[in-house]
Amino acid sequence: MKMDITDKSILNRIQSDFPVSSRPWAVIADEFGLTENDVIRRVRRLKSDGIIRRIGANFVPGKLGYVSTLCAAKVPADRISDFADAVNCYSGVTHNYVRENNYNIWFTFIAPSMDTINANLTAISQKTGVTEIINLPATHVFKIKAHFNL
Repeated sequence: MKMDITDKSILNRIQSDFPVSSRPWAVIADEFGLTENDVIRRVRRLKSDGIIRRIGANFVPGKLGYVSTLCAAKVPADRISDFADAVNCYSGVTHNYVRENNYNIWFTFIAPSMDTINANLTAISQKTGVTEIINLPATHVFKIKAHFNL
């Protein structure tokens, strides 16, 4: 899928400064001299082509009373897909990816408490049979703004 300059401009706009409006696509359309329907059509195409993974808000967990952690699991190669599916069932999981390491599945987890995360990790372990999951809670966050200028 080839993106044109308008697609790239829309992606640049929505990455870090999504309009807070009852009609955000209309706001973007006005900025770029497009129709609201054209912007919606383009965003849907970018999503269906896999360019856009999701559109949603990000929040700072600690400011809302939540905790976050990075987890690493040692998963047999033939069970990676099933393990990832089990992990992804939890709404607090924000990322889940494979690494070339003994601990080959890494995922981030956000929840109201560490007790909730620990209970969920125990449930994941019981459901999948994967017993080696390391829980690496965040102690200090060094957040950078991830904006990919297209």
